[in-house]
Amino acid sequence: MNSQTAIAFLRSSSRNATKENTAAVEASYMVSEMIAKAGKPFTEGEFVKKCILQAASIVCPEKKGQFSNISLSANTVAERISDLSSNIYHQLCEKAKCFDAYSVALDESTDITDTAQLTIYVRGVDSNFEVTEELLTVIPMHGQTTAQEIFRQLCDAIENAGLPWKRFVGITTDGAPSMTGRKNGLVALVQRKLEEEGVEEAIALHCIIHQQALCSKCLKFDNVMSVVVKCINQIRSRGLKHRRFRAFLEEMESEYEDVLYFTEVRWLSRGNVLKRFFELREEVKAFMENVPVLSDPEWLMDLAFVVDITHELNVLNKKLQGQGQLVSAAYDNVRAFSTKLVLWKAQLSQTNLFHFPACKALVDAGTPFSGEKYVDAILELQKEFDHRFADFKTHRATFQIFVDPFTFDVQDAPPVLQMELIDLQCNSDLKAKFREVSGKADKLGQFLRELPPSFPELSQMFKRTMCLFGSTYLCEKFFSTLNFNKSKYRSRLTDDHLQAILRVSTASSLKPNVAQICEKKRCQVSGSKE
Repeated sequence: MNSQTAIAFLRSSSRNATKENTAAVEASYMVSEMIAKAGKPFTEGEFVKKCILQAASIVCPEKKGQFSNISLSANTVAERISDLSSNIYHQLCEKAKCFDAYSVALDESTDITDTAQLTIYVRGVDSNFEVTEELLTVIPMHGQTTAQEIFRQLCDAIENAGLPWKRFVGITTDGAPSMTGRKNGLVALVQRKLEEEGVEEAIALHCIIHQQALCSKCLKFDNVMSVVVKCINQIRSRGLKHRRFRAFLEEMESEYEDVLYFTEVRWLSRGNVLKRFFELREEVKAFMENVPVLSDPEWLMDLAFVVDITHELNVLNKKLQGQGQLVSAAYDNVRAFSTKLVLWKAQLSQTNLFHFPACKALVDAGTPFSGEKYVDAILELQKEFDHRFADFKTHRATFQIFVDPFTFDVQDAPPVLQMELIDLQCNSDLKAKFREVSGKADKLGQFLRELPPSFPELSQMFKRTMCLFGSTYLCEKFFSTLNFNKSKYRSRLTDDHLQAILRVSTASSLKPNVAQICEKKRCQVSGSKE
């Protein structure tokens, strides 16, 4: 072999080695991302590597050496996840520079170590009406969680991300006193800050899901819930009795295997528990002979009514959940439910039980029905909905213009929008395009991108509405992920590592650019015992 051939061979070998090392690093990042999303400990990387090597030794033993170059030690996995988190945050900051309008949703909850974790989500809309909805930051608050401290943390998060206050248009909270206090609450402090910056006042909303859950508490049927919870606790709190009950249900060939525990803090728990109990009422009555109320027809009718109405409330609650939901769509669901209440009130007074299947089942079985008490309950629920959703009702006209600007009465529109609204409604081409995407939230942005520059005020109003959070659903979902990761088995996670894990595992519209990260890294091969 001459010298030139040797040099060419060495260069080729070097290139192949570099390519293999780069692939190993990329694989290390990919596996680390999967570990973060699955909520697994950093040490799982070593177990994954053992599995990979064992599989490689059987499937492709000639390439086992390449797999052994993938570094997945606990420290490496932790470092990789931090790199992925930093890359996602950098992408968010780059996108934030293009936001024409943005809003935030924030909430705080306590983790397994009694540390208050403040979660802030941001939703921004750029000039092309593209929406970015991501975690801005999660901040451990080791001291007090006063409105002033939360406000300071919010200001730092906004400024660190390069988000200008002049484009801040909305804030959504859980409605806690520290958030909504008139003088020194977080919302008041934010509005004061915007006034100092010379910016228009932001739209402040109380989480629509929280308000719906609070409305449901006005149903005063404690006589039903107390008995149901007492019976369930008697059955499930004693191991022997619980086993006998399950065996009894199996012997009776029941549709269900067990009753459900009631959990106050879970939105859907009450409805699910009541419905299961109602379906198993005969079995529970036969098993628990010392509960005479289970034979009381008036109590059973109360139970049936509460089952029916909480089922409808659960249906509404599910409609309000979900990522990327437009505030206008969420409020439409609430308005629809309020209209249903009017219908149900009239039907109950006429003993029309078409929409109350549990009540109808009892009536068909011969149980007497009197609708006056239940009409009063519906009326109280209706009043509660009207009262609690006043903040959304204030912006109803804006939501209606956003949903269908072509049919909105121009005289009811804000003066700044009236001229543009008339021009828009008289534009046949735009009207035809809007009809094509009407009712399709995912295609609404496509129509808005085609708006001519002659509609600046309407475009800005659309962007402001698109970026609003109707609820703190993302924060609640985030806390579930947080509690899964920072459990009693991983309570010593550092704040930085916890934030990195959560940012990677909850990212939706942004994905880490592994190739870009690897370019900044010098490819290194970790030593392997094998």
